[in-house]
Amino acid sequence: METLVKISVEEYLEQEARNQHKSEYHAGEVIAMAGASINHNVVVRNLFKNLIFCIDENNCEIFTSDMLVKIPACEKFVYPDLIILCKDRQLEKHKGIDVLLNPTIVIEVLSESTAHYDAHEKMECYFALESLKEYWLVDSEKVSIKGYKRQNESDWNLHLTKNPEEKIFIGECEILVKDIYLKTNLL
Repeated sequence: METLVKISVEEYLEQEARNQHKSEYHAGEVIAMAGASINHNVVVRNLFKNLIFCIDENNCEIFTSDMLVKIPACEKFVYPDLIILCKDRQLEKHKGIDVLLNPTIVIEVLSESTAHYDAHEKMECYFALESLKEYWLVDSEKVSIKGYKRQNESDWNLHLTKNPEEKIFIGECEILVKDIYLKTNLL
């Protein structure tokens, strides 16, 4: 039987500051981040492109998958695909790495290898962040989007669409679903 050696948060952050590749921290375990499919990358690009001007107009910021987010309730440090921040930044600095503590909106683009984790365990952890108002799951394997919007401390409304002609609202930003999947092989 293989023994798993767990490391501390401090060891992880020190290692992450030196690494050439990204990894996430899951309660003592370090999980290397794998590359993504072309559809995954195109969907992330399309989301960013469609959100950037609206986000700027609403005095928010948007960050890509290089921004590390701390989820204390689950002892996790993760790299969401996109983060929208509509408040003053709350950061911790560790060995040259900025760690965001208060995302307003998190968008995860699902791939076959991450879909279950992002839609279950990771989602529950994100929901523990008081600052989080919306959590979006955008599938990169098929046209399917789930958006969770916080109603109060423990209640979330779900919006699900598989219709490319539908419009969704991420924060204050209106996006046509087919624009998210533009230049993929899914339309």
